Amino acid sequence: MNYTTQVTNEEQTKNIAAHLAKFAKAGYLVILEGQLGAGKTTFTKGFAQGLGIQKVIKSPTYTLIREYKQGRLPLYHMDMYRLEEVGGGDLGLEEYVTGDGVVMMEWATFVEDELPEERLVVKLDRDEENISNRTITLIPHGKEYISWLADFQKDLAGEKNE
Repeated sequence: MNYTTQVTNEEQTKNIAAHLAKFAKAGYLVILEGQLGAGKTTFTKGFAQGLGIQKVIKSPTYTLIREYKQGRLPLYHMDMYRLEEVGGGDLGLEEYVTGDGVVMMEWATFVEDELPEERLVVKLDRDEENISNRTITLIPHGKEYISWLADFQKDLAGEKNE
């Protein structure tokens, strides 16, 4: 039960993410996939807005982990790209992933062996002909994430009917 949609600007991307955040629970893991410039940080900005986080969301490329704790749930935005050669064994990923907030992780392939199988994968694909267009696909893995996606879709359907 995947969900796929087309967006044509950053605000639409943020809106999808904000709706998803409404139903997020502590301990959720969201894997963000997409090439450079696909909108991973933009998606995270919308998700943060949906959690009520007011701080400016920045890419964690050089810090690995950015923590935002003032919303409904803490948000841990991670970028594992720099761990390609070493993995994330010393980062305490398990504490984050099973902790009190939501983990949004970019480039998770570099720490794949250290992550639970249950998660939500968000694929962001940029249209090469019109770079402002994106395809966003949400892929749940596990019962909890299937339920999360179902709640999200009901919420979106209700908004369209208003």
